[in-house]
Amino acid sequence: MRIGLTGGAPTPDKIVKQARQAEKDGFHALWYASLVTGDPLVAMALAGRETTGIELGTAVLQTYPCHPLLQANRVSSVTAAMGRPGFTLGIGPSHESLVRDAYGMSYDHPGRSTEEYLTILGPLLRGEDVDFQGQDWSARSAGRVAPPAHPVPVLLAALSPRLLRIAGQLADGVVLWMAPPRAIETHVAPRLHTAASAAGRPAPRIVAGLPVAVHDDEAEARAATAVTATGYAGMANYQRILALGGADTPSEAAIVGAEGSVRAQLRGLLDAGATDIWANIVPVGGTREARLDSVRRTTSLLQELLD
Repeated sequence: MRIGLTGGAPTPDKIVKQARQAEKDGFHALWYASLVTGDPLVAMALAGRETTGIELGTAVLQTYPCHPLLQANRVSSVTAAMGRPGFTLGIGPSHESLVRDAYGMSYDHPGRSTEEYLTILGPLLRGEDVDFQGQDWSARSAGRVAPPAHPVPVLLAALSPRLLRIAGQLADGVVLWMAPPRAIETHVAPRLHTAASAAGRPAPRIVAGLPVAVHDDEAEARAATAVTATGYAGMANYQRILALGGADTPSEAAIVGAEGSVRAQLRGLLDAGATDIWANIVPVGGTREARLDSVRRTTSLLQELLD
């Protein structure tokens, strides 16, 4: 299996240390949220310089507050600083509550906005100039973007039918969070592959992110994952993807249980169409020792399953 972990720590030095350890342990990727160290890109560039091959990806950077010209130049600065391939750009339109309430921006057309954004960003990351006039985004690059030093795959945080079509047509795949296997098999993968095929693009990646915990008490493990996922329960797009996957709550979608059960559930994600697994390891237990033991068991099982 191709397995990545959640990336992030309070300081850049600790992020570098985590990346070195994850690479040493054999993991294929680390995925960083947009608020890691305030903005993850500088810390990721440092981690990329101190590692040799592990993929470092954003999951995800928001589109609305950053013009695609600026986004492309930010990406170029990261790839130049890393000095090697391995940076992956995960982007998405985020959520209405954040865009409207925090940024004070309109969220009236997230599908159209994302399509225009990728129409501009994709060619820029390939070193092409762009002259595009859209309804939400426009750009006349005219040499104002430094091409990335290495190829940069782009993954879209896509759950709706329209965003899945856009991801298939204009991106290299999707990075998912809280999508159960049934939702991937019946909703995500068919739409994504159909759109990619129609656009003449290669088979897309499907990075499936879920909480993972190896623990003998499944109820206790689900309770632990519920604590980490309270913010997702009230978001409409997560509610829809959970329902499509047959889960009522984020904790029901989590991959938990003893080693044999977790192993089977992870394989079920791949059988459903995922190409990569993003495991967010959740500690379980009432004491520090118990939580550390749970993390050790989870990490050991994930390492056992690595390609």
